[in-house]
Amino acid sequence: MKIGIQTWGSNGDIRPMLALANGLQKAGHVVTLVASSIDNHRYHDICAQLGIVYRQVPEYIDFDMQGFAQRSFRMHPLQWLRALLDEAFFPCEQAVYQAAQQLVADNDVVIGHHFLYPLKLAALQQHKPFFSVTLCHAPIPNPAVPPLSFSDWGHHFNKLSWKLLDVVFNWALKKPLTRLWREAGETPPANMLTELLTSQQLNLVAVDPLFCRSFEHWPAHHQLCGFLNLTEDAEKWLMPDSLCHFLDSGAAPVYLTFGSLQQAVADWSMDLFVDAVNLAGCRAIIQTSSERYPADSQSGTIYFIGRHPHQPLFQRCAAVVHHGGAGTTHAATRAACPSVVVPFMDEQLFWARQLQKLGLAGKPLPAKTINAQALANAIKTVLASRDMQEKSRLASQSMQTHDGVASAVHLLNLSFFATDPG
Repeated sequence: MKIGIQTWGSNGDIRPMLALANGLQKAGHVVTLVASSIDNHRYHDICAQLGIVYRQVPEYIDFDMQGFAQRSFRMHPLQWLRALLDEAFFPCEQAVYQAAQQLVADNDVVIGHHFLYPLKLAALQQHKPFFSVTLCHAPIPNPAVPPLSFSDWGHHFNKLSWKLLDVVFNWALKKPLTRLWREAGETPPANMLTELLTSQQLNLVAVDPLFCRSFEHWPAHHQLCGFLNLTEDAEKWLMPDSLCHFLDSGAAPVYLTFGSLQQAVADWSMDLFVDAVNLAGCRAIIQTSSERYPADSQSGTIYFIGRHPHQPLFQRCAAVVHHGGAGTTHAATRAACPSVVVPFMDEQLFWARQLQKLGLAGKPLPAKTINAQALANAIKTVLASRDMQEKSRLASQSMQTHDGVASAVHLLNLSFFATDPG
């Protein structure tokens, strides 16, 4: 079967879809991946290596990540989302839509990142099946749990809270999110959060079951598949000799990164990390985002590293300091590393609290109030906690039993059969 996949966002939004594309390709399907990268990272080489047809649309997105991070630091979630869309999505919406139309025309079915309503519209217009992938389960209505930032008052009130969230989301974003539909002469779905942004046939929830409480209460079209992990054999990363020597020369280090967000606060994050490590008195690997700290260089007990697949290295680390992105959260937990989470936005705060509830991290340290001493104290607490280390080991064992890509491919194959008119 010919399958088109389209995604938008940073590296954390594109890697899971690349993992899914690789799994579908291995299952015998012909896959094309179209990506809109807001950090302008390119994926041509790895797609060529995996035999996946790849297009980047647009080739370049004029988005000032550093300026946006500084301006949006203290915005509330909907205000932040609207600002992100205004600067990084709406200006390229037509290009994304045109690419979606072509992708639908060229393939039997299409799969989209949960925010790619242009692909959903194009599939509707051409009468092709559309499936979606959600990377965080926080927005999925579930009477067993309240929406993010709401109090848990039981099933009845949680249902009302979810309906209220739909109303608020519609009020804030319905006009800009349905503009494309109205211009195309189509009637958009009534609710943005619960209808527009996911497939009503099959929405794959790419989250490990470890993090999903009471997912059996989700509406039926939301199906938990598990973390879409891009395996080590797919990336073929060779650890530098200098890094191997650093790892072998002492105790397991702490790893520090803010993922794709780091380039938006490059100098601030590096100063924070270096100062905190020095105060904590530990060995560390820091993902560098500054020319002051070249990749594959070392300063005392700190090794600086550039871009690389996280999981192989996390397995050699004692803990991971990160921003609470879905991908980094899963990678750290899968590698049996406890976390110290410094969230920048509400979705990352959600993941931080998930880790805290499972005993895999301490209290979140919001980026807007963090300082080096507080981060150093949190690092020392994690390194000294045998309970957190043991819970991380057990969580890793649990995650090792789940193959999210295989589960996603299975669920999709069942849906392909169900939608095949033949």
